[in-house]
Amino acid sequence: MRAAVVHEIGQDKLEVLDDVEAVGFGPGKVRIRIRATGLCHSDVSAMNGVLPQPAPFVPGHEGAGEILDVGDGVSGLSAGDRVLMCWLPACGACASCRRGQGHLCLAGFMNAGTPNFRRPGGDVFGFAGTGTFTEEVVVDAGCAVPIPDDVPFDIAALIGCGVTTGLGAAINTAKVETGSSVAVIGCGGVGISAIQGAKLRGAAQIVAVDPVASRREAALRFGATEAVEPEALGDAKQRITAGEGFDYVFEVVGKSATTRTAYETTRRGGTLCVVGAGAMDDHVRFNMFELFFDEKRILPSLYGGGDVLRSYERAIALWRAGRIDLAGLITHRVPLAGINDAVAQMRSGEALRTCIEL
Repeated sequence: MRAAVVHEIGQDKLEVLDDVEAVGFGPGKVRIRIRATGLCHSDVSAMNGVLPQPAPFVPGHEGAGEILDVGDGVSGLSAGDRVLMCWLPACGACASCRRGQGHLCLAGFMNAGTPNFRRPGGDVFGFAGTGTFTEEVVVDAGCAVPIPDDVPFDIAALIGCGVTTGLGAAINTAKVETGSSVAVIGCGGVGISAIQGAKLRGAAQIVAVDPVASRREAALRFGATEAVEPEALGDAKQRITAGEGFDYVFEVVGKSATTRTAYETTRRGGTLCVVGAGAMDDHVRFNMFELFFDEKRILPSLYGGGDVLRSYERAIALWRAGRIDLAGLITHRVPLAGINDAVAQMRSGEALRTCIEL
């Protein structure tokens, strides 16, 4: 079986191998044939060590495909079912799940320490307990979420991570108010989805901030009312808010410097929503006076900050109704053999989302 493998953290390129075996099938598990998978920035962050991940590993967590086989004890799923991959399934029984915060359930993270694959040289992990840059993968049944027949695999793959994260940040976490002003810092696939979420919520001004011209142009097509380079954000703040700051600012980069900029760009009493996944040793500083005096809400948003299955259903309904554009997020397509082209497109900012077709 073919799969793209990172042998050690810090490796710039993936190696596509044909001697990888999906392992672990048994009770409570399903085997999935991956048909489409998106390259998310988190995959690149795992490759370079920003996000913790044991190696060697198969990246990818934003995938969709068909179930090949189901293990004993699995209900509601059958061979042939079309599914998207949920990399953070809720167990339904832990304290977070009982509080209605299934997106904070740690059961899915526990899977990251168990190898999903094997090569002649030893075990291989799957990123975030999944690993979708492969032809087949074995995962817990909770990771396989059925999708309707009218949802293409490439669209379903995006809903499995980037779209759910961005839309949810605006709708579930920040709860953007009608008529408000919004700035989104970082306009890849997740940032564009946050822009679409802010538009759905009725924001009056949505300023997209990104150093890449093509991404700024794309942001305007997806609902931003203005798009600026990072250096021009201060001017936009002055023009649009009379210097007060935006009602909502979304940080979708995952760095302390942009988080600090986002805080300073948020008005007193406004909301900073932290969406980007950053490194454990990258610290952002606030002084105690400003936290008290400015009363700005700092809201992290993990995986869209809401019930994941409900978020999937909502994204599909909005897509069907033409209220959000998901096909337009896919700017590039490559076969698995071209995975390193996808990585280059992500790092350069050329792509919003690259779909790897298997």
